[in-house]
Amino acid sequence: MRKISLLSTAVLSFAMLTGGVTQALAQGAFPEREVTIVVPFNPGGASDMTSRIIAKGLEAPLGKPVVVTNKAGGSGGVGMSQVARGTPDGYTLSYIPVELVMHKALKLSDLGPTSFEFIGLVTMVPAAVTVPADAPYNTIAEFIKYAKDNPGKVRVGNSGTGSIWHIAASALEINQGVIFNHIPFEGAAPAVTALMGKHIEAVSVNAGEVKAGLDAGKLKILAVMTPQRDPAFPNVPTLIESGIKLEFAGWGGFGAPRGTPKPVVDKLAAALQKAASTDEFKNFIVSRGMIVQYRSPEEAVKFVDDQYVFFNDLLSKMELGK
Repeated sequence: MRKISLLSTAVLSFAMLTGGVTQALAQGAFPEREVTIVVPFNPGGASDMTSRIIAKGLEAPLGKPVVVTNKAGGSGGVGMSQVARGTPDGYTLSYIPVELVMHKALKLSDLGPTSFEFIGLVTMVPAAVTVPADAPYNTIAEFIKYAKDNPGKVRVGNSGTGSIWHIAASALEINQGVIFNHIPFEGAAPAVTALMGKHIEAVSVNAGEVKAGLDAGKLKILAVMTPQRDPAFPNVPTLIESGIKLEFAGWGGFGAPRGTPKPVVDKLAAALQKAASTDEFKNFIVSRGMIVQYRSPEEAVKFVDDQYVFFNDLLSKMELGK
């Protein structure tokens, strides 16, 4: 019995020792090779360009190359699923868009907040209610009153049925008890073009998408849907300021497969915070009509969980085919 006891003690001591060594190695040696970021959308978009600037900013603090690869499809589901099913060692990360919290409700995939260890969130993407410059309403309150007086006659363009900007308009519609006529387009740009041509009455896309129309004097933004004003459009009020209790925005961040060791996540998170604080990143985000809003892994988990509840509740009330 004593021999067995001694053997058990030795095995336990060895396990504790090797476990400590493994943790130390994970914390000290990682990364030993290049890190890959999978962008679940096509090259050239805001998600792709955001990831490439972040990748460049990660290289110095990590001391290894960081490369970006694109895996589009399924509203982000193809690329995110590939990462979620991958080895949880921190060497393959995914760009995480707001669509993550909507996939289950939209029956696009089984992905959800628990599919990843969050490295952090870096951007907020404002939705802006934009109308023609000569529209008969100059405030969001006047716009809502017009919509109530003319149910179903206000055509609001979006970037596709079930897209984030369709959902933004639907959120406002439900919140205010009005009826919009939702008009889907193949992306935000065609919707904005239709607005400038006065084929529709409004759009609810990213503020950066309407900047050219604003500069040309053809459009005006009535309100942004983020909690704070957009620094790129400081004179435009928020919905909250206008008395409408609704916050809505897209966002983006990065995650690793579930089960990635905490020391590895911590190291990646520290590097991400540095990358998101560079002038190159900040200038790019502002130029795209987005807002830099860094959230730590812990803050990201709470925020994404809250977003999951919000969007699933909202989507249960929506008629996406409208």
